[in-house]
Amino acid sequence: MPDHPADNTQDASTPDAPQPAPPERDKPTSTATATRPSPTKKPPKMLPPWKVLLHNDDVNTPLDVVETIVMLTPLKQQEAINKMSEAHRTGVSLLLVTHKERAELYKDQFASRNLTVTIEPAEQG
Repeated sequence: MPDHPADNTQDASTPDAPQPAPPERDKPTSTATATRPSPTKKPPKMLPPWKVLLHNDDVNTPLDVVETIVMLTPLKQQEAINKMSEAHRTGVSLLLVTHKERAELYKDQFASRNLTVTIEPAEQG
């Protein structure tokens, strides 16, 4: 290769050429801790199911009962009408099944709207 006076670049193999810095290596944060296998995690258990039962109500209007069911539960209007009608005909209707804490919350919320809701453990099987 001919020398060019205007070319001041040096060959990378020459000793005066700047060398790239070595890549940084990850340093362990602690060398004193021993590694042990992590315990296998079990999936969370399902909470026991509880029934939320709506009782017949001769005080509130059917419309108020339906509106309260729709407002407080995930049930849609037609489902709420069916549940209200069943409670009116038979005295009680199964609104839904959920875990105990939520069932207790539903009971309190319905009571605040002057509706009778009871809860009981659902049969598992």
